[in-house]
Amino acid sequence: MKYNITAKEQGYCVRPYGMPVKRYCQTLDLKDNPKLIAEYRKRHSKAEHWAEIRKGIREVGILEMEIYILDNRLFMIVETPLDFDWDTAMRHLATLPRQAEWEEYMTVFQVCNPGTSSAEKWKLMERMFYLY
Repeated sequence: MKYNITAKEQGYCVRPYGMPVKRYCQTLDLKDNPKLIAEYRKRHSKAEHWAEIRKGIREVGILEMEIYILDNRLFMIVETPLDFDWDTAMRHLATLPRQAEWEEYMTVFQVCNPGTSSAEKWKLMERMFYLY
């Protein structure tokens, strides 16, 4: 199955894991500047991503991470095993190679304070509805 990053009208395929998983949802705003947003997208592309960052995300136990965008609002979905502990994983992630450098590299685009970690920038969202 091919996963298409630009299929918003058709929906997005979800990877099967063969086990129960849980989901975390987060939000973050970018500075409302089209040139900055275009550069932010570019830095997250396959051509420009930092392999160490993707490796670190997997190392802390995250199975999948997706970021969606509408105007300057970002929405992130993180899928993990059921025994995943968010706080422990985020503390560990902050210590991994190039993570602090990546956060600083991205701060210029984000509505946040300089020097903040990923866990401080991205705000966990509360689920207020699901199809019962």
